Amino acid sequence: MAYEQIRYEAADGIATVTLWRPEKLNAVTSVMIGELVAAFDAADADDAVRAVIVTGAGRAFCAGADLSGGAQTFDGATRGRHEPDGEHRDGGGLVTLRLFDMKKPVIAAINGPAVGFGATVTLAMDIRIASSAARMGFVFSRRGVVPEACSTWFLPRLVGIQQAAEWVYTGRVFDAEEARRGGLVSRVMPPETLMPTAQALAREIADHTSAISVALCRQMMWKLLGADHPMEAHRLDSRGMDWTGRSADAREGISAFLEKRPARFPLRPSQDMPPFYPWWTERSFK
Repeated sequence: MAYEQIRYEAADGIATVTLWRPEKLNAVTSVMIGELVAAFDAADADDAVRAVIVTGAGRAFCAGADLSGGAQTFDGATRGRHEPDGEHRDGGGLVTLRLFDMKKPVIAAINGPAVGFGATVTLAMDIRIASSAARMGFVFSRRGVVPEACSTWFLPRLVGIQQAAEWVYTGRVFDAEEARRGGLVSRVMPPETLMPTAQALAREIADHTSAISVALCRQMMWKLLGADHPMEAHRLDSRGMDWTGRSADAREGISAFLEKRPARFPLRPSQDMPPFYPWWTERSFK
């Protein structure tokens, strides 16, 4: 696929998605929304891709909505879609819901300002690391709108309701160190080491783990965030261990450990997922 407002590169097990409107601080548009969903589809379908890094071109990660349309920027469905029943679906949510179902881990390398959608889109990613030049903000209340991209579900689960409330209610922009202290990002580093750090993390996943194991671990943790009782985890763990424990990947992992050699896991997420995957579709979400 030819992309206009992002760049997608896949090499040596790692896909890199770069938001590519540097002259507009990578402000999001309906085109970018569609291209991000397509890029995550491509990464998920490619067994050669083991991890995904998302970053921004130029000095920003993403400045949120492109407000060049003026006061009517948020009128109508400019960044989303309407369902046949007339219900509007927010564009940011289309991206984060796609991320929510990814088989591949996603690392946000937040290289600069990340506000509005630039902040909320990272919440459905697995690991967020930030440059010391990054600034983040859930600025919706200062624009007269509400948070989008399913962020009212993701943010309190990541940082707790009290911290989420402070950032969302005030709508203020805060620096990378505050984001780290609040649990929003795991590390803050000099700008020149941000991408090498993200790549090293992705490389560790790509070189040393089973793709099937990582896919299942990712979905088990995300999908159990709303579980009412640990018994739900026990039941899912039991299904997972029963299947993976008898798999070719488990045999290879144990053999490689005993033989003191790198593992060569044979199973591929595109075709070898267990029969109970995706288990969450047993429930209906419309």
